[in-house]
Amino acid sequence: MQRRNFIKSTLLAAGGALTLPTFESLASRSSHPVMESLGSVGIRKSIMWETIGFPGSILEKCQAVKAAGYDGIEPSSHMDRNEMIAAMKATGLQASSVCNSKHWTLPLSHPDPKVRKDGMDAMIVAMEDAKAYGTDAVLLVPGTVNEEVDYDDCWKRSTECIRELVPIAEKMQIKMCIENVWNNFIISPMEAKIYIDQFNSPYVRSYFDCGNILVYGWPEQWIKILGNRIGRIHIKEFSKAKADKEGRWAGFNVKLTEGDVNWPKVMEQVRKHYNGGWLTTEQGSGNTLEGLKDLCSRLENIMK
Repeated sequence: MQRRNFIKSTLLAAGGALTLPTFESLASRSSHPVMESLGSVGIRKSIMWETIGFPGSILEKCQAVKAAGYDGIEPSSHMDRNEMIAAMKATGLQASSVCNSKHWTLPLSHPDPKVRKDGMDAMIVAMEDAKAYGTDAVLLVPGTVNEEVDYDDCWKRSTECIRELVPIAEKMQIKMCIENVWNNFIISPMEAKIYIDQFNSPYVRSYFDCGNILVYGWPEQWIKILGNRIGRIHIKEFSKAKADKEGRWAGFNVKLTEGDVNWPKVMEQVRKHYNGGWLTTEQGSGNTLEGLKDLCSRLENIMK
């Protein structure tokens, strides 16, 4: 039996029971508190794992993140799960969400059904990771439109795959949070609403990135329109002037709060509409503890 079908049938038969080792079960033997209800503690500060420039082991990086002032991290999927759990236990950091590390190499929009199946299997692993880490959200880029993949095919294929994953997500109680990452797909907030609403499930949400959207419009407008469909938010800066002068990707080469995101307007809409509990920086932080501290301080200023 294929791995994905085995997991799905097991979940459905067992009423969603999952026997993975969890952060909560390990943390119960620690002095650090386990993950509380997000709604009870307000918005907390997190950092995306792949943007941590501080060198070292998983534990050493977690120690640096904690020392910089963060409350949590967003691990990538398919990492050493036991090592990550031990590092969170040792530092008191919590997982804000998990980023699927395979959605670019195994996109759900790929013309080859085998690649799409592998992509779904990878998403299941990412959800298992999230469950083990004690969080309830996974970042998913649903597909990419390019010369080989037409827009309508990307929509159809990714929708079919996500529909098949929804029962698993619901049993696991893990939100699949859809992100726009310049993949030429879902490029307006109205379209994002339609895409998410078609699944009719609270376990398909948006992972909104404030910096990515600057090339399409204004992040505060997206947040207002998407409303409670937003499951998580990435805090990232973008400079239109830098992009115009040096190339599109250069727009990200600017410090947080020194680009074109209107953070007061963004935070006004966040406070009105967002209940996901975390703001997660996805911003270059350098390879020093001072760099991480500066980034966390800038996030705190945004939150103020």
